[in-house]
Amino acid sequence: MENSLLAKMADIGVDPVFILIGLIILIIILFVLLIKSKSRIKKIEEKYEAFMRGKDGESLESVILTRFDEIDKLKRSDVKKTKALNDIIENLDSAYQKVGIIKYDAFNEMGGKLSFVLALLTKENDGFILNAVHSREACYTYVKEIVKGESYIPLADEEQQALEEAVKSDNYMME
Repeated sequence: MENSLLAKMADIGVDPVFILIGLIILIIILFVLLIKSKSRIKKIEEKYEAFMRGKDGESLESVILTRFDEIDKLKRSDVKKTKALNDIIENLDSAYQKVGIIKYDAFNEMGGKLSFVLALLTKENDGFILNAVHSREACYTYVKEIVKGESYIPLADEEQQALEEAVKSDNYMME
């Protein structure tokens, strides 16, 4: 008894054996995919069982609520730390961040450059210049106020150098 479908395929040049081999290969591929899927499902079930082992609905709910409380505490802590960090940044704006120092000989008879000028400025170039003049008899210290990078009192050459060094320095604590 001959099948009419097989006869028609033979008439157009398609051998039924190739179709049969193709179907067998397709079945094998589907079987491999089925085994792989079963393996993945089994792993997920094992993880689920390990998660649920010893837990009932109430204890699982308490664990979840505890985690939510911990998250809320972390959020409150983050807000406090952000405020503290903002306060620190605000205070740094008024801190002395720029430094210029020049050592020099105030008097030709003295050696070793024991005199110095120290310029300390904020980010906005406000601050002061400290000039320590050392002689054989004494040490004299002078302070001059600096506002926006300028002094209202005339500056000595060394003081001007220290001021320029401080203004040009990029030793900002915060940018």
